[in-house]
Amino acid sequence: MGERLPDPELFRQGGFRVASRLFIEGDIRGDERQVARLRQFAQREDPAADVLVPLLRTSRPKFEQALRQGIDSVESPPEELEAFFRNVEATPYWVDRDRLERGARAITRAGLLGLFPLGDVSLMGGYLASRATKSLVGTGEIEYKAARRLVETATWWIHVTTPGALVPGGRGYESALRVRIVHAHVRAAMNRRKDWDYAAWDRPVNQVQTAGTLLLFSLVYVFGTQLLGLRYSARERADILHLWRYVGWLMGVDEELLPAGEDDAWRLLWLLATTEFIPDDDSKRLAAALMKAHAGIGDGRGTLGKVLAHVSVAGHGAISRLLLGKTNADFLELPDDPIAQAAVVAAAGVNFAAETVRRVVPGATALQELIGAAGRRHYLRQVTKVFGLDPTYGRHMKAA
Repeated sequence: MGERLPDPELFRQGGFRVASRLFIEGDIRGDERQVARLRQFAQREDPAADVLVPLLRTSRPKFEQALRQGIDSVESPPEELEAFFRNVEATPYWVDRDRLERGARAITRAGLLGLFPLGDVSLMGGYLASRATKSLVGTGEIEYKAARRLVETATWWIHVTTPGALVPGGRGYESALRVRIVHAHVRAAMNRRKDWDYAAWDRPVNQVQTAGTLLLFSLVYVFGTQLLGLRYSARERADILHLWRYVGWLMGVDEELLPAGEDDAWRLLWLLATTEFIPDDDSKRLAAALMKAHAGIGDGRGTLGKVLAHVSVAGHGAISRLLLGKTNADFLELPDDPIAQAAVVAAAGVNFAAETVRRVVPGATALQELIGAAGRRHYLRQVTKVFGLDPTYGRHMKAA
């Protein structure tokens, strides 16, 4: 192994600096050869899904049937469609259904509290990866429909992390494959653009970016909830990462980029922070749009609405700032409210105390899982009603 590289900005301050001291064993820093290997995947897309984009214009019903009932139920499927589903239906040897179930229950236990690190750390942190933001800016979805896109992301995340949902034909299984096809449509649209800068931005929605998204939703999510006071056993953390390893496989991520455990995940995140987390002006625009979406809670509520909007922006901004660090938060122009940050730290302390009690009281963990699941179901009902969400993501495929 060559000489290890210095820590990237993400690991020098804020929550990730804490993580490097409390949650990471050993030296996760990589060297130039590992960076070069990772960068090769920035030129790789998802051929098995990409060939379906033109095909789905005429074979969408067969895709839907295969998605819900399996490829064997489809009469005379197109060759590309059959190859795609034969692959995803051939479950990898390492998938453990019991671990998927345990991982989903551990995530569900957080209930709606889990949506805070999902938006404030996973999504906001993802905006630091400027090459990945180019597809988001190109579609206009994040900047101009930030609230809807935030809700759609949270809905998809709940679908794939619901216990029992990753079986063939299950809601999580379907959602993972549908978003894989959405990514293929976005790639097709971006590849048609004459102004796409491959030298500066890499291939659109490439393997590195998809693997990075999975890490933000898995490792970074777990880490974010831990800093907000939630507690997991080592087995629970491993099972959560196992769940996301399978989700990543369904979504077409190369197996070399699918962490087999927590140490692998931290090493990959370090390499991504070194090579991808380089923010630019688009990062600022997307961060501003997300904060504006958080302020939307006060729309149409008069004076009370203004107070709610201020509290929402301050609270979400405080979580992002505490975990992403001062330099990154300042660059993204996030609010710097010491009172809100103190409130978040205090709330984390209360959560940690409650979690400590939960772990020793018989039946408390099972009860918290039920409460968390109920909260997530209520959230899905409400946002589906308000936003009229389409579970097939059809509107995202029209561009291609």
